Amino acid sequence: MKKFIAAAALLAVSATGALAHATFENKEVAQGTTAKMVLRVPHGCEGEATNVVRVQIPEGIIAAKPMPKAGWKLETVKGAYANTYENHGAKVTEGVKEIIWSGGELLDEHYDEFIFRGMFTNKLEADKVLYIPAVQECATKAERWIEIPAEGQDAHKLDMPAPGVKVIKGKPAH
Repeated sequence: MKKFIAAAALLAVSATGALAHATFENKEVAQGTTAKMVLRVPHGCEGEATNVVRVQIPEGIIAAKPMPKAGWKLETVKGAYANTYENHGAKVTEGVKEIIWSGGELLDEHYDEFIFRGMFTNKLEADKVLYIPAVQECATKAERWIEIPAEGQDAHKLDMPAPGVKVIKGKPAH
């Protein structure tokens, strides 16, 4: 009976840890489509409120636009893309590389969502997970959801895995 209780306690702790990760509401996004991405932030930083949420926009997502959030200041950092993309017939070589919501307060005991939309280009590889790093900053701590698994590594075994979404084959560009 003691072994059963210990195993149940270990399972409960590991299940709670898995639920504590920052994740996206979307599980899949098709190449060549614009998707609304909802980053779910499950808590603050070990008792402290989150005051800043940063999302790094990876290569292959263009035309990223964040949704303003009441009580939070919104900022974007723009830069050059490594590739040239086409968006509605125009060549695109730069755009939003990072989104920053700051000045708000997400208490440790609360949950919140941070939203942006972006075009998942046909240059993204299909049938692979695209990791989108995110960081929560608090007064004296940070939760850095930035670990990207190596090829063949299980993301669930990482301490601070970057949230990801599976890119699936989309329709050919028109």
